[in-house]
Amino acid sequence: MTAKTTVPRSTTAQQPPAPGKATINDIARLAGVSKKTVSRVINDSPLVKPDTRAKVHALMREYGYAPDPQARGLAFRKSFLVGLVFDNPTAQYIVNMQYGVLDALRDTGYELVVHPCDSKREGYIDGIRRFVLQQKLHGVILIPRVSEDQALAEALREIDCRYVRIASVPFDEAGRMLVTQDRIAGAEAADYLESLGHRRIGLITGPKRYRSSIERGGGFLDALAKRGVQVPPENVYEGGYTFESGVAGAEQLLSRPDRPTAIFACNDEMAAGVYKAAQRMGISIPVELSVVGYDDSPLASQLWPAMTTVRLPVRDVGRQAASLLLAQDASQVAVMASVTPHLVARDSCLPPQAG
Repeated sequence: MTAKTTVPRSTTAQQPPAPGKATINDIARLAGVSKKTVSRVINDSPLVKPDTRAKVHALMREYGYAPDPQARGLAFRKSFLVGLVFDNPTAQYIVNMQYGVLDALRDTGYELVVHPCDSKREGYIDGIRRFVLQQKLHGVILIPRVSEDQALAEALREIDCRYVRIASVPFDEAGRMLVTQDRIAGAEAADYLESLGHRRIGLITGPKRYRSSIERGGGFLDALAKRGVQVPPENVYEGGYTFESGVAGAEQLLSRPDRPTAIFACNDEMAAGVYKAAQRMGISIPVELSVVGYDDSPLASQLWPAMTTVRLPVRDVGRQAASLLLAQDASQVAVMASVTPHLVARDSCLPPQAG
């Protein structure tokens, strides 16, 4: 008679998963419930008993299980991804914007994906359309300059994609817009410099194709005109929102025989370029030249002397935009959301020297 060989049964399936490696099936097995019940817990279904819900949540925390947003979207025929679309803003701006969006998404089950693009390239709208469809996005947040593109907004409506546009002026209905009031901020910078006694004033704008540049510079010039100060065209330089363009603009303005006693640059990077040019030319800030920037990036307080600038609460802008995107029905939003930047006076401005 042949002896039977007993093979031990594998217990691998019954072993607890390693932290961070658990699947929905593991959580269901450990909780003694079905996979469908775990899914209901994840999606806050009222059909789950409180004690079961608590047990599943405890196991998810213990084993570091986080549901995949893409998988959730497929299972429930909706996406749990929010896109942030941008075209070459400054690095600090996009970091602060992401922090604000993430503030609003926290504990909502939604996740953020980013999509940099080049709005000057032909076909960039088709690239954004593919991004939206491939990721099955719940919606997108558009920041300047792409937020100013009406063709892009129309393309998103065609594919039934929610969006919120962040811009200096209203371009859309209230439920799809967050306005940053750049013209008001530009006017505040002008009022401040004129109140110090400056009459020979220079302006370094951003690119003309950016509406923020038009609003900041336009508000600045209009406010000076109301105070009786005219800025000649030769005292206005079109920059590129870059440090290098700030240097070039300042060198041109400060080379004039009747050089400005103050310069307003439409972002902090260009204003930092003004510092560089002034240092090269032996012009003291703020004794011989007052400088005002825009954004209140960390750079502004790190420069010496600390820069007077317009503070744009970028993180709050991102938070509000994301909250607006997650609203149930954008058509029901009656009041357009907005934020108003304000001047932060530091050490880079003084009254002009006599004579």
